[in-house]
Order: sequence, then structure tokens, then C-alpha cells
Amino acid sequence: MSTKRYPNIILASASPRRLEIMKAHGIDPMVIPADCDETVPEYCDVRSVPAEIASRKAHAVLDILSRDQSFAVPENSVIVAADTIVYQGPIPGHGEIMGKPRDFSQGWDMLTKLRNAHHAVITGVCMIFTATGEERVFYDLTRVWFKDYTDEELKCYLLTDEAYDKAGAYAVQGTFGKYTERLEGDYENVIGLPWYRIEEELLK
Repeated sequence: MSTKRYPNIILASASPRRLEIMKAHGIDPMVIPADCDETVPEYCDVRSVPAEIASRKAHAVLDILSRDQSFAVPENSVIVAADTIVYQGPIPGHGEIMGKPRDFSQGWDMLTKLRNAHHAVITGVCMIFTATGEERVFYDLTRVWFKDYTDEELKCYLLTDEAYDKAGAYAVQGTFGKYTERLEGDYENVIGLPWYRIEEELLK
């Protein structure tokens, strides 16, 4: 896929998984990690949460570019920021948002709740076009069903490093993928970046 179809992309993320997804689709973005407040806002609709945090990330990078002229950013550029949450409960409604586990105990608690059940993975995306200031914010939702797994299997998994920088304490693309029964929606959204939704916006 040729990158000439798209504006120059600035990925507002240090996530290696988001970078890998872009590169898999022929995109080699400039990477400028965002440093911003990622406190979960209090919203009635959980779908607004990751979109709000993605917007904060995109504006943080826009602020960096406005203050630091050392970045050689082409005029036709777009900042792409994303935030992913794992959510268990009714939508809309009041369920549980699961971020990245701090330790074994929190990872155990999350994956015990997700065992033999379904949940939603929601990624919010904010895109800011630097030439015009135009901003587009949206989210993508994928439903995921997990199989049953034993306490021993869960313990062995949480003794690896894989769980601890992932929302919901798992990586569907990693060793935990074998416990995924099925999913409805974009697989890459579960990893952390709904590329096809982003592509639709880029090609408009």
C-alpha cells in the first residue's frame, strides 16, 4: 500500500502495537508520544471515555508541535491519537472499565471476571489535521468472548510480562489469544488501533 494516498501521519503514541499496525498497512508514521492526563472522565456513556482521552493525547502533541519548531512536520500532516479500554457491562449502563493492571492481584481480578464471559473493547480515536485545525473524534467497538480457563492457566499467564501493559490484562494477539472463543468487530481494534476506520477518515 502506498503512503502517497494519505497525509503525513504523526502517531501520538509510544505503543509498539499501534506502530506495528500502521506499518502492516504500509504506513511509516512520525512518532511523538503524548504526555497528558489520562484520568478516566465521569461519563454516563462509556463509549465517550476513550474518545475523550484520545482527544487529550492529540492536543498534547499539537501543543508540542506549536512550541517546538525543531520537528520537521510537513504542512499536510495529521495527528492520530488513540486510547483503548476494556469494558464489561451493559452499553449504555454502569459496568466496569478495566485499564492496565498494576500487579498480579489486579490482573487476576480482571481476567477472573472476563473468564467464560464476553466484554467490549472500545478504542477512541482523535485526528487533528495540522493545516486546517480540523478535528475528527470517533470510537470503534469490538465484542470479545473468552473461553473458560483454569486458575492454573491464569496463574501461569500472569507470571509472564505480557499482561501488564495491556488494558484488561491480556493481549489477544499474544499467547492469551488461545482463550478467545470469538469476536464481533475489528480484530485490530482489540490490539489498539481501528485502522480501517482511520483509513476511511484519511481518504475522505
